[in-house]
Amino acid sequence: MNDAVPTPPPETPAPELLPKGERTRALILETAMRLFQERGYDKTTMRAIAAEAGVSVGNAYHYYEGKEFLIQGFYDRMTHEHALDARARMAGKTDFTERLQIALDSWVDCSADYHEFAAQFFRTAADPNSALSPFSNESHPARETAVQIFREVIDGSDLGPKLDPELGELLPDLLWLHLMVIVLYWVFDRTEDTERTRAFVKRCAPFVAKLVALSRYRVFRPLVRDAVDMIQEFVLPTIGSSTALAKPAGTTSSTTTKRKRRKDG
Repeated sequence: MNDAVPTPPPETPAPELLPKGERTRALILETAMRLFQERGYDKTTMRAIAAEAGVSVGNAYHYYEGKEFLIQGFYDRMTHEHALDARARMAGKTDFTERLQIALDSWVDCSADYHEFAAQFFRTAADPNSALSPFSNESHPARETAVQIFREVIDGSDLGPKLDPELGELLPDLLWLHLMVIVLYWVFDRTEDTERTRAFVKRCAPFVAKLVALSRYRVFRPLVRDAVDMIQEFVLPTIGSSTALAKPAGTTSSTTTKRKRRKDG
């Protein structure tokens, strides 16, 4: 198990306290999210986002290479909000089942405002070659933040110290994959306030917690070893890493930008 005490991410400063470049970046992202909700992801262009935000098209591309990178900004913001919310809700609680359900419920609550347009870009996100894919290299920062949430779910629980060390190292990634199943269900859930998704979380969180708890018993160790080997060989290699991340925020290649401008208008 990872015994290091995780460092909580800093609170997001008020917009007026951010440097001008960060304020502009935040404005573009806020504008894009609003237009995606009002017009739909496919019908919103970078030119429209720039015009609505009151910045030049070139300036918009300076901060975001294209619409998919705006979605990456959305992922980053969502996972940050989720981390803060889940961490606050889990404070003082040590039951693993309760902490897991809190973390999953927190995601559903934090995502509620974005449900209407989520399905619109899911088609692109489902493409394994898309930067929008949660498994892509571009999604690594947001994914790592989300995995850290589940690492804290385990480390802050009474079950954490009792787990098989190898499984304990992999479990945060596995719980994130479980979240991806919930996200898929959530995207297609059209019930009021996504009630079916909430019921799904309520039902499956204790089930997953029981499976994790059973893994600590000696009789299940051979199965745990086989599962660990299979996950390491077939699952983890499909998830992108930070090593292939492109340029830092706010930078772009001229070739990529020109190509996207011609395409997006």
